[in-house]
Amino acid sequence: MHLILFSALCSVLVSVLLKLAPRARLDVAQLVTWNYLAAASLCAWLLQPSLASLTHADAPWVSLLGLAVVLPSLFLVLGASVRATGIVRTDVAQRLSLLLSLLAAFILFGERADPVRAAGLGLGLLAVAGIVMRPSGDTAATTHTGWKLLLTVWVGFALVDVMLKRIALSGTSSIAALQVAFTIAFVLMLGWQVLRHVRGQARLQWRNLGAGLLLGLLNFGNIVFYVRAHQALPDNPSVVFAAMNIGVVVLGTLVGVLAFGEKTSRWNRLAIVLAILAIVLIASAPRA
Repeated sequence: MHLILFSALCSVLVSVLLKLAPRARLDVAQLVTWNYLAAASLCAWLLQPSLASLTHADAPWVSLLGLAVVLPSLFLVLGASVRATGIVRTDVAQRLSLLLSLLAAFILFGERADPVRAAGLGLGLLAVAGIVMRPSGDTAATTHTGWKLLLTVWVGFALVDVMLKRIALSGTSSIAALQVAFTIAFVLMLGWQVLRHVRGQARLQWRNLGAGLLLGLLNFGNIVFYVRAHQALPDNPSVVFAAMNIGVVVLGTLVGVLAFGEKTSRWNRLAIVLAILAIVLIASAPRA
């Protein structure tokens, strides 16, 4: 179970680093760029995914390119959401993206909508409504921006999950897809940063490189520890799934409230409880 804890901890630390970036005068766009250099390098070195399936004529290159664009775009939104709404609500929204992934499984991939998962879906949707509620002290402008960012995080992570599943159905492994997407995302983001530098919009700085590589280490750590946890518990995928998601929700809540003094309303707190119940129901439901 320590692998699951490490994965959840890496996920929450990603949010912490994004939260602290403005205070340290770090450029989040540059951090995201160097994050993909680290993630792509570590993925190639440690996981060594086979890219043989990408040499075939029917390789899903359109989907891979789409993933390479969505991933960094979503990372930038994640950073904005952490700053505007806090770690607690952003991490819960991120984990509740499994609801839309579940809906996609029912609609697009033909999975059975059993009563247990349907109940989990219903509780989860209530949790989404509660998590976008305005905590006391938020201004109207912050609330308006915040709920849009939270919903974008919610939809965005579900979109990534659906894209990875479609790619996997083509015969390409998820790890190979991430390797390619990380590499292309780095090239695209680096081109953008060079353009910003030339135009004088944001100078490339060494401190952004260092912080970005740390972000990439944490981002990759979240992935590799989660993969290793599934390998260590091959007969209990639902346990790994539930423990990981609940771990992120609980750790994110503790860090957000205790370390950063984030405010939550009674609806936000109820939403956290409902989110945990929804994850448990979805993970414990029998598979079709």
